[in-house]
Amino acid sequence: MSRAPLPRVAVIGTGGTIASAGDHSLELTEYINHNRLYDIDTLLARTPEVARFAEVVPVAYATLQSTAIGPAQWLRLNDAMHDLVGKERLDGIVVTHGTATLEETAYFLNLSLHIPQTVVVVGAQRPATGLSGDGPLNLVNAVRVAGSRSAAGLGVVVLMNDEILSAREATKTSTLRLQTFRAPDFGVLGHADPDTVAIYRRPTRQRQPDTEFFVRGMAQLPRVDVVMSYAGADGALVRAAAAAGAQGIVVAGFAPGLITPDQRAALDACAEQGIPVVQSSRVGSGRVPRLEVAQAKGTVSADNLTPQKARILLMLALAQGVTAAELPRIFETY
Repeated sequence: MSRAPLPRVAVIGTGGTIASAGDHSLELTEYINHNRLYDIDTLLARTPEVARFAEVVPVAYATLQSTAIGPAQWLRLNDAMHDLVGKERLDGIVVTHGTATLEETAYFLNLSLHIPQTVVVVGAQRPATGLSGDGPLNLVNAVRVAGSRSAAGLGVVVLMNDEILSAREATKTSTLRLQTFRAPDFGVLGHADPDTVAIYRRPTRQRQPDTEFFVRGMAQLPRVDVVMSYAGADGALVRAAAAAGAQGIVVAGFAPGLITPDQRAALDACAEQGIPVVQSSRVGSGRVPRLEVAQAKGTVSADNLTPQKARILLMLALAQGVTAAELPRIFETY
């Protein structure tokens, strides 16, 4: 009896810790100072086990630390992924990425990709040369998930530490621990166990490929800034964001969605200038309710999105020409 053909999975390299090299096996943090990163062909050659689970198509994109990845790189990556599926027969795509901004890239792709393939974003907490590095097994499991039929329809997912998380929910919660990525409110979607890819729940919010955001060919996204609330915060940073050309402002406020009186005065002025304000929370968990008295004029709730993810959704909404009146629907849908 012949074996079923292996799934065909593209692996796009963007750099990050998973591709980083230190001077020795115990250099687990200082490797960043060297900025030495393996290209995707070298990274895959160092992890030959991936070939047991998929026919791998390596795709060179970038070798960057993820602190250097932002909206311009997201847009180019989005274009590259659409172009790739137009040329290659693929069952899934893996994106290797640094963990600092991994959750933001993953959520952007979850909102902007219009391709049916399973997309997995994967990183590592320890460099490729580190003792007990987590990158090789993370990469193998990401390829397994990308090629798994059971993962189809989940939208973009994050694979770290054997856990499969929704791009909307995954967030980095620890500086150095391997179990850093969590979904605080709802938990994992499933696990990449040694014998199978086990899925236990599926997202309900709108996701890749069925979204209303189309950014192919765009060179930039509207500027949206995040302002944090803290004891005694005045409105200086709000006014600075507006002066810098912010087309929207996200507030990382006190739980459950509060700001200081001085911030409210500055944000009210922004609202009067037509700059939309989205209220998030700095605590990283829980939905922000609408509080008329305590929030700025016309404030839109970020729901339970973290400030950094609320920023991405607002950027895409503004790029798509969504009006202020439609923003509550956007944040309730995605």
